[in-house]
Amino acid sequence: MPTISMFYGIVIYLYFFDDERHKLPHIHARYQGQEALFSIADGALLNGEIPQAKAKLVVAWIEIHRDSLLADWDLAVNGQTPFPIEPLR
Repeated sequence: MPTISMFYGIVIYLYFFDDERHKLPHIHARYQGQEALFSIADGALLNGEIPQAKAKLVVAWIEIHRDSLLADWDLAVNGQTPFPIEPLR
């Protein structure tokens, strides 16, 4: 479960070989013990929950870094370590 970014107390990570469970590119976001999964394609909440204000930050970050996230997704589902991505500032 490599961490690819951290900002405003939110930790963003990918799981290796995680394409079987949800069948679409997604990220995991953790904030203060809560976890949510977001689609990389459109930022939609797929599962779980984090506070709404933090979820909006995650969606904005996805929009900015979509291409890098898709490249990291491809690495992670093939068991390779994804690259870190710039945090939201």
